[in-house]
Amino acid sequence: AKPIANTDAFFVGPPDLPMDQVPKGTMHPKRILNGVVAGVRDYGNRMGIPTVSGGVWFDKGYVGNPLVYAGTVGILPRACATKSVEPGDVILTVGGRTGRDGIHGATFSSTELHEESEVLSAAAVQIGDPITEKKVLDGLLRARDAGLYRGITDCGAGGLSSAVGEMGAECGAEVHLEKVPLKYPGLSPEEIWISEAQERMVLAVPPESLDECIATFEAEAVEATAIGTFTDTGRLTLHYQGREMADMDMHFLHEGTPRPTRKAEWTPPAIEDPGAPALDDASDVLLKLLARPGIASKEWITRQYDHEVQGMRVVGPNTGVHMDGPSDGVVLRPLPESKKAIALGAGASSTMGRLDPKAMAMACIDEALRNVVAAGGDPTRTAILDNFSWGNCDKPDRLGALVLASKGCYEAAMAYQTPFISGKDSLNNDYRVGNETLSIPPTLYISSLSIVPDVQRAMTMDAKQAGNRLYLVGRTGADFGGSELHGHLGLDGGRVPCPDLGTAPGLFQVVHGALAAGLVRACHDLSEGGLAVALAESCLAGRLGASVDLAQVPLDELPDGYDPSTSALFAESCSRFLVEVSPENAAAFETALQGQVYAHIGDVSDDGHLCIQGEGGSDLIRLPVQDLARAFAGAAAQRVAPENS
Repeated sequence: AKPIANTDAFFVGPPDLPMDQVPKGTMHPKRILNGVVAGVRDYGNRMGIPTVSGGVWFDKGYVGNPLVYAGTVGILPRACATKSVEPGDVILTVGGRTGRDGIHGATFSSTELHEESEVLSAAAVQIGDPITEKKVLDGLLRARDAGLYRGITDCGAGGLSSAVGEMGAECGAEVHLEKVPLKYPGLSPEEIWISEAQERMVLAVPPESLDECIATFEAEAVEATAIGTFTDTGRLTLHYQGREMADMDMHFLHEGTPRPTRKAEWTPPAIEDPGAPALDDASDVLLKLLARPGIASKEWITRQYDHEVQGMRVVGPNTGVHMDGPSDGVVLRPLPESKKAIALGAGASSTMGRLDPKAMAMACIDEALRNVVAAGGDPTRTAILDNFSWGNCDKPDRLGALVLASKGCYEAAMAYQTPFISGKDSLNNDYRVGNETLSIPPTLYISSLSIVPDVQRAMTMDAKQAGNRLYLVGRTGADFGGSELHGHLGLDGGRVPCPDLGTAPGLFQVVHGALAAGLVRACHDLSEGGLAVALAESCLAGRLGASVDLAQVPLDELPDGYDPSTSALFAESCSRFLVEVSPENAAAFETALQGQVYAHIGDVSDDGHLCIQGEGGSDLIRLPVQDLARAFAGAAAQRVAPENS
């Protein structure tokens, strides 16, 4: 496939963590974040692949073990989607040479780290070379279009051992390790076999196509070497300089390990529900939420990435009149001759999993779908991917949380009818300092990919025109577990947001129908910070004000201890959208939403203020849009960004 977009997601410690709280053997979160941003920037930009979307989550639990996710979207002819391997096909390696870098990289990433890991495991980190990778890509596309290979896989975890082993699982393979091109002499056959050095691919090439395939790669200045043959023996045979190094049955290699039996249990944390107290100054709270690292602008990151290369961008990571508003989902048009586009979104949480891992999983899927629906994606033509990162699953409570999260994924995917098309996991993310073990929070990152039927209906979240109506679609309840407001107030516990799987899928389809019919001017999904933050983001992106009556918000019956105004403003209930509709389309929009929970809560204004009225018509929040923009782009971003950004 031709890569057309990159995405990323970073989970790191607090950017303002005092140096005396940084565990021995680790780096400060700010240094880590700046480093991984530079890595994504330098690799993606040099390969000519737009990095179009991503996110950053901050939590003290990632201080010892930060997480870095990277994804790529590719496009290929339908006829090339099926791969195969036939006995007699030549095993061809293409790309970079093999070195000691990356040996045991997969083992390193799935084991408990400690204060000596930086020294002892440095060789497990691969050395990237984007220019070589770009040449490999160009050669692969030429060879693909010429039909010169039947099967292909990358040398990822386990290097050649997993690449050749997986491709030859149904037939067999014979490999001569001395033929593998090396970066330098001195590697043992074991090191050659398991090295995870980057920019290497393995192809299954019919013998009659071998010379032309090698010549195709040589024309792109890419090394291509035949190292063996796929066989019909059902065995994996390794040779090195005339010696047989291994001879194993393929079925035993893949299925011979007994499945372990482990104990899983889950006990909800015994934390008293702190509720949602009345706020003395909701305006001040809103400004401080906008400045929190998890909400504040990530423009200092996105501006380092090239998201225009290849010319497919319709909606990028930033939007609005000054291109400083945060897009929900991004939209790309990969085929200029087609009116169809694709929308990309994501959902994740670093705080909810400790409280309720099953609800967290459902909420992450709901958010990933909201992202693409708000951008114009069709929820019935959407696929998702999962990325689980967990602590030591030999411990019953960690495994229990993982089981519950997996069940949440299953139930949500079935309810929304969104297939999981791929996924990854990284377990045992613990860091040991002396006798203390630091474990990451249960972390799930969901990616979504959706079809936008008509690129002209792609949507952004910025307020468009004074006088337009603002609708809140979806119910609001006492959902503050893991919320930004609780984080700001130093509170813990409470009910984790969880979608109503009986109503949310239908709601998403109705919202998509309204967007597809051209009834909507702007759409923003509600996530971190709830309604107040969503309103602020839309206003600052469009540099327009808004007048909102909080009494119109559809609010569930609240338990004791939950202030109605605080709940309406800052609850993070799932399956909600802030929708802007012109007056002439209001009646049609309301007709389209019949049977759903929605309310006309206010209007876009041109007075330059976000004004939210509470009970009795008094102003709970009245802030200039410029103050919202400064808070969103200001102090928090500067605490994270490098000094010269």
